Amino acid sequence: MARIKHASITLCALLFTTLSFTPLAGASEQARASAVQKSHLAKNDERKKKATTPKIAKKNSRSTAGTKKTSAKKRATSRSKTTQHATGRTKSSLDLTAARTLECTPRKGKRPHCVRSKSTQPATLADAHKSRIARAQKNAISRLMNQIGKPYRWGGTSPSTGFDCSGLVYYAYKDIVKFRIPRTANEMYHLRDAAPVNVAELESGDLVFFRTRGRGSADHVGVYVGNGKFIQSPRSGQDIQVTSLSEDYWQRHYVGARRVVTPKNIR
Repeated sequence: MARIKHASITLCALLFTTLSFTPLAGASEQARASAVQKSHLAKNDERKKKATTPKIAKKNSRSTAGTKKTSAKKRATSRSKTTQHATGRTKSSLDLTAARTLECTPRKGKRPHCVRSKSTQPATLADAHKSRIARAQKNAISRLMNQIGKPYRWGGTSPSTGFDCSGLVYYAYKDIVKFRIPRTANEMYHLRDAAPVNVAELESGDLVFFRTRGRGSADHVGVYVGNGKFIQSPRSGQDIQVTSLSEDYWQRHYVGARRVVTPKNIR
């Protein structure tokens, strides 16, 4: 009986122990499970953050790079447009020039055959200058020829009073050229606006100079009218006349010629 009581007491003790500690063990296991779960969740969050951060950074860098590329493209586009605009203007001007200087013949299946034309722009400008010069020379010679037969007068500069040699030249060119015509033959000979001319290249309207009294570089002036002749107001007692440049007297005293009617000098 004593053994049976002892055994029953022992069983009771075991049951009490089992019943009392089983909930605690379950609670501890649940706590562990929740802790493990929390740690896994925390790790997963960290991994997500790490995975997301580079992506965001990459996106930001890509967007920044895209913005830079877009702005660079815009700048490049604007530059190319400007260049094209300028190139277009240059090409158009070149095309205009080419159209004036080249003659092109179209050919089937080949590039057009182009040759330089004879009538170029510089030639056209030269023709315009020649026309202006010819008109100015004609006006000057016409004024001079209308004075033939009028008497020489020292210091004279008008048809009403008569002319000396330099006064006659002054009257012919005072309204034709831009610069002021001097009043003496020596000043005209040294005129900076007048170009020296060889005797073999004389043109109508050129000034011819002589030294008749041996004073200075030149003391007498006339105007070449073509065909080896010049118009002059010789000296006191003589009238305005046309004289041959080939006469011995004028050949001996001839010192040079100057051209006052040039494209830059004409009014």
